[in-house]
Amino acid sequence: MNPHSTLTELLRQRIVVLDGAMGTMIQTHGLDEVDFRGALLTDHPHELKGCNDVLVLTQPALIESIHCSFLEAGADIIETNSFNAQAISLADYGLQHQVHAINVAAAEVARRAVATVARRAPQRPLFVAGSIGPTNRTASLSPDVNNPAHRAVTFDQLVAAYAEQVRGLLAGGVDLLQPETSIDTLNLKAALFAIEQVFAELGRRVPVLASLTVTDASGRTLAGQTLEAAWISIAHARPLAVGLNCALGALQMRPHVEALARVAHTHVACYPNAGLPNAFGGYDETPEQLAAVLGELAREGLLNLVGGCCGTRPEHIAAIAAAVADCPPRRVPTAPPHTQLAGLEALTVRPDSNLILIGERTNVTGSRRFARLIKQGQLDQAVAVARAQVEGGANVLDVNMDEALLDSEQAMTHFLNLIGAEPDVARIPVMIDSSKWSVLEAGLKCLQGKGIVNSISLKEGEQVFCEQARLIRRYGAAVVVMAFDEEGQATTTARRVAIARRAHTLLTQTVGFPEQDICFDPNVLTVGTGIEEHADYALSFFAATRQIKAELPNVKVSAGVSNVSFAFRGNEVLREAMHAAFLYHGRQAGLDLAIVNAGQLALYADLPAALREHVEDVLLNRRPDATERLIALAATLGARAPDAVRSESWRELPVEQRLAHAVVHGLVEQLAPDVAAALADCGSALAVIEGPLMDGMRTVGDLFGSGKMFLPQVVKSARVMKQAVAQLEPAMAAEQRARPARGRGRRPRSCSPRSRATCTTSARTSSAWCCSATATRSSTWA
Repeated sequence: MNPHSTLTELLRQRIVVLDGAMGTMIQTHGLDEVDFRGALLTDHPHELKGCNDVLVLTQPALIESIHCSFLEAGADIIETNSFNAQAISLADYGLQHQVHAINVAAAEVARRAVATVARRAPQRPLFVAGSIGPTNRTASLSPDVNNPAHRAVTFDQLVAAYAEQVRGLLAGGVDLLQPETSIDTLNLKAALFAIEQVFAELGRRVPVLASLTVTDASGRTLAGQTLEAAWISIAHARPLAVGLNCALGALQMRPHVEALARVAHTHVACYPNAGLPNAFGGYDETPEQLAAVLGELAREGLLNLVGGCCGTRPEHIAAIAAAVADCPPRRVPTAPPHTQLAGLEALTVRPDSNLILIGERTNVTGSRRFARLIKQGQLDQAVAVARAQVEGGANVLDVNMDEALLDSEQAMTHFLNLIGAEPDVARIPVMIDSSKWSVLEAGLKCLQGKGIVNSISLKEGEQVFCEQARLIRRYGAAVVVMAFDEEGQATTTARRVAIARRAHTLLTQTVGFPEQDICFDPNVLTVGTGIEEHADYALSFFAATRQIKAELPNVKVSAGVSNVSFAFRGNEVLREAMHAAFLYHGRQAGLDLAIVNAGQLALYADLPAALREHVEDVLLNRRPDATERLIALAATLGARAPDAVRSESWRELPVEQRLAHAVVHGLVEQLAPDVAAALADCGSALAVIEGPLMDGMRTVGDLFGSGKMFLPQVVKSARVMKQAVAQLEPAMAAEQRARPARGRGRRPRSCSPRSRATCTTSARTSSAWCCSATATRSSTWA
């Protein structure tokens, strides 16, 4: 019998039943210190009472009898008594040297129980799962409130501990591995990394069931991730099942199981506690109560595996097995072909998604201020830079520590740990940016979520490229591939596309990388240098992007936008105009992600006609004297910041047009007096909202839909709209109270004559408003 194929077939036929709480059953026997020591460890120097795992050595008959009781109650899968059987946890009892022996024994005891029950029911398929707990330390949380970057355990320490445990479980004969009760997804990623490492060592695999723990009604893990984000973070490991266990009873767990079943493209397991603990730490939910809720979930098509955790005894498992016996298993959905990333929250890039913006200011090579803050140890201010990028609308945060005077590996680790403790920053995915593989790998070991590696290339040949790609995949990240190969940097369209095509074949066919996790950067190179061969660089980038997207539609294309304007460094007005035009034309060509300063994006539609023409002449190489003309124009602009050259002529417009302008451009300086003036002019708050404010939002929707405006700018518009509506709320309340006296059928007069079309909000405006509202919603977690 092949356990993997047998289990897979069983999951196709019916809901599979897991066992109950080993710890609960051990407690019923009232074991004392002498019992825990047994005859084997009478002289052990540490107290052992409470170390349930050691009982597979000192009381194996007892553990075997508990396994048999769950199997006889109807469990198809029993878990080994090895929840804490790794060196990190066993060190509390001085048993770290016994890890291999305990895990081998735990598996062998469970196998004997299966053999005993199978003799009475030889046709019944039964399985042993190797239980792997989360350890007593977390890799994403600091135990020191005064030092948020501190970690009590490292990723490498976790991997070493888990690998030792996995080797023992496999040597003892488990049929599958079950890392469970995961309150920190980084710990779980380390377990999955170790499992894959041992599979590679041994040349064989077994199925994996990975189970998460949600601690309260927030639907987040203790380390702050939503269930969707956590699933995205571990989906690379392709577990046979993903589940929820512990912390909650079935009733409290129900909405979270529903959420997990919606997003997971694998089997779903649920094994809750027997209710919530009582005042004495016990569990009072009866088998009938627990089974009733789980039976409902099964009938709704949400479950593939079901069992019990803390407080559940054989009678609970018997009741659960009976409750789901006639329920068909949940249908496993097909994985979406979308790029999915995660911080504490999920980010899904769909075909209709707007441009994904990657905040660039947390990069020591691109921001002199950020580099100074890092080198001087002003880390609170460095974190504030990251927060500003998120508040400015960045969907992903780029972090780069490549500076000669820094220990880049240590700086990357320290900073990622710091922002990991900031929920408002950590909610978005991270792009780990470095030219050094050691720095990239140091960063990967800090990410609880699913980030992006920027970047690898074929510069050192196919072998190194594939080795790095395999590791990136094992760490669970997406990857940016630069247009470099053994011959150097690609500068022509043909070479850019050829390298992308070659890398795609290696990644998908040799490494097994999913297309949607591959992002090509065809190289944004500097234009306007006066060197003739540079003149087509931007145009070639756009052409290569179109061709890559046409040939490989599931991959993504990214760009480090600021490189294009490097020849004009110091002239921020001109550079931001070049970036705005580059983003517009890049988006039309199929650009998916752009590394930018998220808080300072110029609006393409607002560029003065002459400036836009000169910039686009250079970007699109439309005339031989384009660079000379742009240099001449740059001299008239000077190096002033955009705010200094912003035209104030809009202040001379009628108040209704001023309000619409403020909404479109995200301007709040004169908002309060303009709202008050508009209210006086229009006669009602509703007329102000339906009139000039919605005029502005309609324009925002049109610009957003046409690719001339991006999410950070929409966010600013939404904030202006929200502030204006808040100012109008007292007037709206007063109008509501006065309405019965006036008559309900009367409409407020409009601010000025307008067409009937202005009373209808376009779908595009609604889309932009919803998108901005989502982007500005703050994230909280318990």
